Amino acid sequence: MPRFITISLFLVLLLPAQLFAAEQAPTEQQMRESVDALKEPLYTPFIERYVLDELKQLRTDMAAQRAEMIQMTVDKELSAADRAVGYATDTVTYFFYLIAAASSVLVLVGWSSIREIKERVHTLADQEINSLINEYEKRLHAIEQQLSKETQQIEENREKIEHTQEVQSLWLRAGQETSPSNKIAVYDQIMAIRPYDVEALTYKADAVLELDEPQWAANLCHQALESDPENGHAFYQLACANTALNQFDEAIRYLKQAIQCSDTYREQCKDDPALEPLQNHPELENLLKVTVES
Repeated sequence: MPRFITISLFLVLLLPAQLFAAEQAPTEQQMRESVDALKEPLYTPFIERYVLDELKQLRTDMAAQRAEMIQMTVDKELSAADRAVGYATDTVTYFFYLIAAASSVLVLVGWSSIREIKERVHTLADQEINSLINEYEKRLHAIEQQLSKETQQIEENREKIEHTQEVQSLWLRAGQETSPSNKIAVYDQIMAIRPYDVEALTYKADAVLELDEPQWAANLCHQALESDPENGHAFYQLACANTALNQFDEAIRYLKQAIQCSDTYREQCKDDPALEPLQNHPELENLLKVTVES
């Protein structure tokens, strides 16, 4: 600091001379003449050295002051950054403290309520799911029952169709057979498929009569009448069987019932060899007379 004052005083002393020189404002020619007229330097080496040392020291002090200012600025910036980081850290810490406090309150006060809500939601969901499952199970059960019934009906119809086709083929086979024994065997196959088939019984009785078994034929006709009391063919076969058994009155009675069921038997009885012993029977003549009169 004293050096700075000394240099200032020196400059103050030189300032009037400079001002005086400026006021004179010599020309270039005058300046050259003045320089040429000088016999010794304006400043002594000692003064020049002194001035240079002072200027060097001044620069050093200014550099040190600049470094000090920079250090102070950096310190202030670092202090401000530290305060900002501290504020941020404190804010985050307080925020987490707040969250922890709220969580603690929630755990202490509302945990049971949340658990009840969760259990209630699960219970309602389970009830709804069980209700839907039960409803769909009922629907599926109803569909399965319906499908089972339809499948059973289809299976029964298929079996009936198969049996019908088989029975038809057996009837065709029976019509092609010429031997009474073979016919009886075919009729037995038909009755194995359709027990108590009235038509098969009566045609079997016809074949049995061809084998000269009238009692067997009569029994078959009675079985047919148990299933169909108005079967005219069964009555007609009974008339033939009783004729073979020489029971003519019974034969006439069954023949009347056959004619009552169907008038076709009136004409058939005239030419049937099995009823030939009845041709001279008075009742048969009465039946024929009724036919002629009608």
